[in-house]
Order: sequence, then C-alpha cells, then structure tokens
Amino acid sequence: MAAAEAVDVVVLGMGPGGEAVAGELAAAGLSVVGVESRLVGGECPYYGCVPSKMMIRAGNVVAEALRVPGLAGAVQLTPDFSIVAGRIRSEATDNWDDSVAAKRFTDKGGHLVRGTGRLTGPREVTVSTSDGGELTFRARLAVVLNPGTNPTVPDIPGLAGTPFWTNREAVKAESAPKSLAVLGGGPIAVELAQAFTRFGTKVTMVLRGSSLLTREEPEAGELLARVFRSEGIKIMRTRDVTGVMHSRDRFRVKLSGPAAGTGTRTGGVAVSQLSAEKFLVATGRTPALAPLNLVAAGIKWDGKVAPAVDSQMQLSDGVYLIGDAAGAGAFTHMSMYQGNIVAGHILARHMKQPDRGATESHAVPNVTFTDPEIGAVGLTEKQARDAGLSIRVGYTEVDASTRGWIHKSDNQGFIKIIEDTKTGVLVGATSAGPAGGEVLSALALAVHARIPVSTLTTMIYAYPTFHRSIPEALAKLK
Repeated sequence: MAAAEAVDVVVLGMGPGGEAVAGELAAAGLSVVGVESRLVGGECPYYGCVPSKMMIRAGNVVAEALRVPGLAGAVQLTPDFSIVAGRIRSEATDNWDDSVAAKRFTDKGGHLVRGTGRLTGPREVTVSTSDGGELTFRARLAVVLNPGTNPTVPDIPGLAGTPFWTNREAVKAESAPKSLAVLGGGPIAVELAQAFTRFGTKVTMVLRGSSLLTREEPEAGELLARVFRSEGIKIMRTRDVTGVMHSRDRFRVKLSGPAAGTGTRTGGVAVSQLSAEKFLVATGRTPALAPLNLVAAGIKWDGKVAPAVDSQMQLSDGVYLIGDAAGAGAFTHMSMYQGNIVAGHILARHMKQPDRGATESHAVPNVTFTDPEIGAVGLTEKQARDAGLSIRVGYTEVDASTRGWIHKSDNQGFIKIIEDTKTGVLVGATSAGPAGGEVLSALALAVHARIPVSTLTTMIYAYPTFHRSIPEALAKLK
C-alpha cells in the first residue's frame, strides 16, 4: 500500500451535504479530498428530488387541465410523457453526467477522487479508485462521512435478474408504461404512482400493511387513498409478494394475504397474481454504512441502527457522520443542515471562525409532493402520546375554509396541530392540501422556534389564504 497522503479534510460521499461541506471548506483554503463512486451531488439531483418533482409538476399540470370543465370551460388534452423525460435529461441531470457539479467543487480548490472509500484508521481513508488503483489519505483535521442510502430491495423469489424498477430506473423512463405495479406505500411509491397515472398508466399499489404513508398522521394516508381511488389507482392492502416472474415484457407478481380477493386459497391464505408491464419496488432505503469499516476508526456499530453522534454530528473526535445514513431524517434539507453545522464546527475549531451551534431535531419538516401535498413537522399525535406528553389536538378541513371553497376542484386537505399543554407550544403539525408544503412553513417555524400557542392565536393571517386554516385548527384545540 502506498504511503498515506496528508490532507486537511476527507469527505467520503459527495451527496448534497457532503458536496456542501467539501466545497465550503475548500473555498476557505483547506486541502479537501472529496471521494465519490457515483455522481457528485448524490441521489437528489439525479434520481430523487429534482427529476421526480419534474415528473410530478408535469402530472399536476395534466390534472389541472382536466379540472377546467368544472371551473372555466372546455379543454382538449393529449398528455405526452416524452416531454418531461426530455426535460429530466436536458435540464436536471445532463443525461446523468456530473461534470458541472464536479467542476463546481474542483474550481473551489478541492480534489475529487473517483472511487469507493473506507476507513482504515482514525481519520484515515483508503480509496479503491475507479481505475483499479488504491489511494490512502490521512486527514489532519476531519473526516466527514456522507455515505447516503440505496433503494431497499426485498428478497423475493424470482425478483433478482428481472428488469424491475427502483426510483432510479423510474426517473429514467422515456415513456409512461401502460401498466405499473408498485410495491410500497411510502413517499417515493405514492409520488411516482400518481405521476405515472396522470400520463395514462394503470397503476396498482401493493401494501404489506393497511395504510399509505404510515409514518405520517393516519388522516394523511386516508386522504391520499381517497384521492387515489378517484384517479383510478388501485390499492391492494395487507399483501405479501411471494414471487415474481418476468417474460414477454410483462411482470407477474404473486401475492398472498388474508384479503387477496379473487384467486385460490392455500391453507386459509388467499393467493392471487398481478400482471403489469413494469414493476416498481419502493420499499424504503438502506443506509450505506457497512462499507465504511467504522470499526477501523474505533467506532462501534451494531450493523442496524445508525451509530450515535454528538450535537455537532461527530462519531468520534474529528470523524463526522451526516446525511441519510445518520438517521435523523432521510431528506436533502437535513443533509444540508447537518453539513452546515459540521463545516461551521471544523472552521471554528481550526480557523477561529464563529461556531454555528449544535444540531436540533425537534422540528424536522418533510413534504410528500403528491396532489394534494402532505407536509409534516415534528411529532405526530401518536408519537407525542407515546412520549408521555400531555397534549391537545386541533384539526380542521381545508375545504371548509373560504380559500378552499373558492378553489373548489382539488381542494381536499386538512391542518392538524399537536400542542404540549405543559409548555403551551406546538410539538407537531401536518398541513395537507393544495400548496400543503408551502403552508407548512408557518407551522415549521412555530414548532422550531417554540412560539407559544397564545402568540399564534393572536397573529394576523391574510384572508383568503390556505394558511388561514391554521387559526381554525388552533381554535379547535382540545
């Protein structure tokens, strides 16, 4: 093995947070090595947030056009998925070429190494490079780990070797399939299911449980299920996929469950088969922690739960973990937030710049970009009760508001807020409806800043707006 090269900082994984940390530290004059085996920028700009939202935006335009007859006249529409597919290639991903992002980093003085890195000692990283070589770097100041996650692929007989989709293949589609089976009911599953439906795809969703969006308030999943039924999306609940076959450009998905509908029965369990042109597996994400070899840096890890970090995201002195794999929320904005704290901590320790404080996770916001949008922040009602809090809950329907009534078509939604009665502040909220993610911003601020409910009730809310449903929910706290 070649002698280790001394540098100031090594950033292992150049997803959104890693790229931000590496770029800022390099621009500050530190010698920074960024290690990436795939695309600089990570999942979000190439396979996640950006291309999927382009699909959703296009699908929403189609849906909005179809609402014209109830509001403004008549319309003729021919949806064309090739337009959004072209936009994803030309505007979002440069046809999955990260040259621009890589240059953005190197122009700041950073050194980009293409390959897969692992810890080989405290603050030491060895990289198996893409050309078959090996490089070792010893960081004087810090190693920042940003390994991200990969799509979780369940061990289903017959699945391996078939051309099934994860989110990565789905956003590369050049046309909308005639039919699509979706395994999963989380954010990726529901966003892509609705987007393809609006371009004419017949979508069937297969859930292991009974609800969509199980990590959100139950009202959110119920709302989305009603909307999906109205759009022709079929939802098959409490099913297990027991086998997959692919032939003649079609998938045949074998299902079992207590209510599998038509089909045969084996030992009291109903068995059925679902046929579709494409099969999307959207069953969550798996943190890419195992290849990091954490033990080499003296870091204990049970192989399952993300290892504990301190308030500056340190696993040990000078070794930081940020992003999806850190376990505080698999969102781009969390990775960027954590990266900002880490960069500030490194600069404060070694370049006498002002510290940026410690991370806080009591007000993590997220938005599922379906139509209607589902935005949430902080604790759900169940989480608050499980934590032993004494709470009051406020709930109101968005379509009952003046703005919802004016909006008429596509006005389904609700505001739900959770108050900790001991402190008199909101500890959680959900904003579902048209522009639900934008309305969430006021609630996210209230939860983050711990603004007293008494203050929120005396604010002036513009009329007639969707966010004016917030004081209606406050008035119904009980």
